Amino acid sequence: MAADGTAGRVTRRRARTRANLLHAAFSVFAAKGFGHVSIEEVCEAAGYTRGAFYSNFTGLDELFFALYAERAELIAEQVAGALALDGPDLDVPAAVDRVTEVLLLDRDWLLVKTDFLVHAARDPEVARGLLEHRARLRRTVADRLARARGHTELPAVLGGVDGAAHAVVAAYDGVTTQLLLDRDVEHARAWLGQLLTALLTDGSAEPAAPGRG
Repeated sequence: MAADGTAGRVTRRRARTRANLLHAAFSVFAAKGFGHVSIEEVCEAAGYTRGAFYSNFTGLDELFFALYAERAELIAEQVAGALALDGPDLDVPAAVDRVTEVLLLDRDWLLVKTDFLVHAARDPEVARGLLEHRARLRRTVADRLARARGHTELPAVLGGVDGAAHAVVAAYDGVTTQLLLDRDVEHARAWLGQLLTALLTDGSAEPAAPGRG
């Protein structure tokens, strides 16, 4: 019993240490940028020693990817949750409104994400992991769009639900890039909603009429 209790406390303490390191790293990366931050700076911000750092991460690359994975999972959950409220059908305009209302549009996160994209572009192994996470997000969107049967027709030019999912992620990427520069979150949400509605319907706020045949 004692051994099991001790193990449980160690596991909880380690999870708390890892979470604190991730939180501190997020703040430091957002302020200074990846490539300009040392392990010592992350440890100092979190209040831990290098030993605590290395008991959780092999280096800054692993920590950075864990941070990205954490936020990417949150975005996937936000999108899935917003798209799951229509039951068997999917009201695309209404779903777009929900997605743009809840979707993470935090500028600090976007700075960290952009740093990670540049880093991944120079490291094939990191790029593979990033591509896997992006593919998972697209599958989440595609699976939900696949349930749109007879409620809102997707434009044929997108080539089906997979193409539509690619368009959704690309729209998010484009809008968030603009947000990095103009810092206007309200405009970013409004523009993302208009863009997604145009991409996934006939461009109006009303569902498109089903095609013949």
